[in-house]
Amino acid sequence: MPEKSPRAPRLTTGAVARRLGISPTTLRSWDRRYGMGPAVRDGGRHRRWTVEDIAVLEDMCRLTTSGVPPSEAARVALSRANRSRAADAGPAPAAEARVPKGPGPGGGLPLGDIRQEFRGLARAAVRLDGPAMDEVLAGLVRGHGLVAAWEEAIAPTLHAVGRTWESSGDRYVEVEHLLSWHVSTVLRQVVGNAPPGPRDAAPVLMACLPGEQHSLPLEALAAGLAERALPMRMLGAAVPAEALAASVRRTGPSAVVLWSQSRHTADRTLARQVAATAFGVRGARTRPLVVLAGPGWGNRTPGPGMLRPTGLREALDVLARHCAAVSGPLTT
Repeated sequence: MPEKSPRAPRLTTGAVARRLGISPTTLRSWDRRYGMGPAVRDGGRHRRWTVEDIAVLEDMCRLTTSGVPPSEAARVALSRANRSRAADAGPAPAAEARVPKGPGPGGGLPLGDIRQEFRGLARAAVRLDGPAMDEVLAGLVRGHGLVAAWEEAIAPTLHAVGRTWESSGDRYVEVEHLLSWHVSTVLRQVVGNAPPGPRDAAPVLMACLPGEQHSLPLEALAAGLAERALPMRMLGAAVPAEALAASVRRTGPSAVVLWSQSRHTADRTLARQVAATAFGVRGARTRPLVVLAGPGWGNRTPGPGMLRPTGLREALDVLARHCAAVSGPLTT
């Protein structure tokens, strides 16, 4: 690495490892194997890292997150640093940044059987690397489609972060918050980039039940509906019962999706009330299909006028078929 000013602030290996979301052992291994260590060492032995050193390491982390093997990532990161120092830096050749190799572990999270090519999101999240998360998320949706990206990468990573948070005394709570924000951002981009649906069709109304704050799965469903050009209205987290009832009457939806993450928010009485809500002109009044979404509903048989899909793909298929069967707009 290039020589640094002795007055530059320098961090210990442990502090840098925490900042990057990797282990000190990994950092020392990168130093030994690939020459990724700092140029200046206190007393000739102890590693002390400057902000310039850390910038090179962050570049390497972003490359490994995208699937580049560590040896190649180190070469590219050091090459970029040297070109920058020579004042003729430019974009790295595309081949350097896109070596299609499998990434390594998922940043220490319990990812289970998640496919190797989807583990880059976990590593970026643990490092709190927002730009890398944006790049990985966009690549997942673009390369694998929204449903596969959600079911095989995004949801498992969110669950792994949540399990770690619950079992380790708030460890990774900052990871969950930042990851959730970036996931929400990419889902809303999908909605914004989707073709508009028909304006005169009855929408799908989506809401989290009162007290339910976990809205990301509902946002994924909204993105999937938008991709299929199906009209929808998203009410979001913790919708009061009165507001939900008023929204049903005002919008005349073809279906109402009620999300419950945990058992204590799964209000079946409210679901039955929504399913029984009639709207439309006299003599031709109708009721919405109620879709019970989320693990909070359990495995009990849904009541009349309700369906219980088991995942994002099934929910999208159910709603697409139902919307196709609804003829014409509904008015109050």
